[in-house]
Amino acid sequence: MTLVKFNNGLKNNAVGPFFNDVFDSILNDSFIGDKLVARVPAVNIAENENEFHIELASPGLKKEDFKINLDKNVLTVSAERKSENVEEGKKFSKREYSYNSFTRSFTLPESADHSKIEADYTDGILKLTVAKKEEAKFQSREIAVK
Repeated sequence: MTLVKFNNGLKNNAVGPFFNDVFDSILNDSFIGDKLVARVPAVNIAENENEFHIELASPGLKKEDFKINLDKNVLTVSAERKSENVEEGKKFSKREYSYNSFTRSFTLPESADHSKIEADYTDGILKLTVAKKEEAKFQSREIAVK
């Protein structure tokens, strides 16, 4: 199901309502908006009893493109990729440059062990594993009823 925005007649324009509708649909197109949102990779964050898991969906990059820093409690992941396409033709030359970059920062909780952070990049997904401190791990025990 698709929602379509119609002009309800509130705009008075001498050019006509059709002219406004055409430009509204072009300028407010979801294709343009999706391009702006897609610059930052989607993230999944999970926790189990021993560690935190952070997964960033970033296909098309190489391991060398990533830069991961830890400053106090802030874990920052950034990547930059530069590419250049050159096409030579009969009477023309065309060059296109492309620069893609992003930065994501995560504030780690006090229970995170900063000395045990690992990163792995496989199949377009950057997986970060942050271990928990021993005293922060969940401890389960049975409590007797008196």
